[in-house]
Amino acid sequence: MEPRTLLALTVLLVVAIGFAVHHWSSSRPRPVPAAANSPIPSGDASPGVGPAEGAEPAEETPPVVVDVAGDVRRPGLHTLPPGSRVGDAIEAAGGLLPDADPGALNRARPLIDGEHIPVGAVGLAGDPAPPAGTGPGVPHHLPEGVAPDGRILLNLADAERLRELPGVGPVLAGNIVAHRERHGPFVSVEQLLDVSGIGQRRLEDIRDLVVIP
Repeated sequence: MEPRTLLALTVLLVVAIGFAVHHWSSSRPRPVPAAANSPIPSGDASPGVGPAEGAEPAEETPPVVVDVAGDVRRPGLHTLPPGSRVGDAIEAAGGLLPDADPGALNRARPLIDGEHIPVGAVGLAGDPAPPAGTGPGVPHHLPEGVAPDGRILLNLADAERLRELPGVGPVLAGNIVAHRERHGPFVSVEQLLDVSGIGQRRLEDIRDLVVIP
């Protein structure tokens, strides 16, 4: 074989071997490197919106507005913070007049927005204000089941009136009326302990707000 032919065959063989090695190397699977410092976006996240930007602001409790009338220095509408009580409303109205008699007014009761608070011996908080022209020595109409000093008449008040007592709901008011109808009029406030649902603690809450006729 001539040297030229041998050289051509050698070159052809080297090229074939190189092509085979290249084909084998390119066909092998290669791992895909993760992008550095590239966070994985969540499906719910919006571009440019941080964790705090999408949250709804907490709902604020509005203040309470009450109408304080009667024996106070500054009667009228007063705005108080949430959670205020009847005593706070009286203080916002300038306090009681020197000769004022709050009667059975429960100063510890939480306020309700929009309520009317008559201060004096005309009735409990929540009772309607006396009509114009009433005052000391002037007769006026009292709500049914309410004594002149504002306390609830235990033997005459209906279930609706009894529900004005603190902690007395429809069921407990019905129990008081049913006990009265079954056993006769109450002869003492302590007899309320015989009513289903009234314990010593509940009795102490309402003891000064009721009266036996």
